[in-house]
Amino acid sequence: MKMKHALKWLLAIGMVGLFAANTGTGNVQAAKATRTVTDLTGAKVTVPNKVNRVADLWHANNQVVLLLGGQKKLVATTPMIQKQPWFAQVYPGIKKVTAPYNGTDLQVEELVKTKPDVVLASDAPTVAKAKEANIPAVNVMYQDFNGLQKSVTTTAKVLGGNAPKVAAKYNKELKGNISYVQKKVAKAKKPTVLHIVSTADLLKVDGTQSIVNEWIKNAGGKNALTQKGNMIETTMEQVVKANPDVIIIGQTTTTAARQALKNDSRFAQLKAVKNNKVYGNPQGTFPWDRYSAEEALQVLWAGKLLHPKALANVDMVKETKAFYNKYYNYKLTTTEAKQILAGENPKA
Repeated sequence: MKMKHALKWLLAIGMVGLFAANTGTGNVQAAKATRTVTDLTGAKVTVPNKVNRVADLWHANNQVVLLLGGQKKLVATTPMIQKQPWFAQVYPGIKKVTAPYNGTDLQVEELVKTKPDVVLASDAPTVAKAKEANIPAVNVMYQDFNGLQKSVTTTAKVLGGNAPKVAAKYNKELKGNISYVQKKVAKAKKPTVLHIVSTADLLKVDGTQSIVNEWIKNAGGKNALTQKGNMIETTMEQVVKANPDVIIIGQTTTTAARQALKNDSRFAQLKAVKNNKVYGNPQGTFPWDRYSAEEALQVLWAGKLLHPKALANVDMVKETKAFYNKYYNYKLTTTEAKQILAGENPKA
């Protein structure tokens, strides 16, 4: 009788457990296994409570993952990032990560094979494709410094662990650098600046209402153009009319930038070209001038470039070395820091 009584109790306990698993208690347990992250479009995305495998399909955001210490969670990236020499220098493992997305074409089958817990993306079509494959997708795209801070914070929330603390430290430093430069150049005359995307197309530029325009303004300059937009086409007539005091070209060195403009008769007579006020933009684990976590350094560099006397105390070699050590745990040599500032690749 005692044995039968004990069996009845065990059966009863089992039924209660089964009932709980299929009702409230089970739902609570399921809820604890996931959490909600709000992306930069305002969409609420349910992601696993613990994210171990990340597919980062936005070139620039891979650098944010690196900054936050989550690079070993990357199971999918982009070919562009794998070709960034300084990224590979800091984290050689990126070369072994699958790259199912080239910026326009997403190979969904290859993405699924990487078994990501979450996808980080910069556009609606990529988010939609990931969702169709039943993979949570978080849009982290932005267009200004406030957006950069939100993107870093959101990426940190996705990664979890220590990432949110690193994000908070980074955002504080970014805001601090911007504030420091703004105060130093507040009373200075503002030179006009033309920012060209690259030497591949000298009439593809960055206008107002872009993050490039924002750092030009923060650094004590004024965009030479009034056209609005990021990576837009302009005309030579507009460039000649603007006749900028300074020209900065992305994805190249200062030597190559000056040579490109001096060799082009359309640009040769511009004030900036004649006065050798043409510069290549620094390039680190990602180009500093757009969508880069290294914008925290960009604003210091641009401020000192435009107002060398006002920011005479800023040592960009020292600042660059400190940043890489602090966030990437990579100790740049002085030579390497100078190469990054010159827009040069690491020596083989």
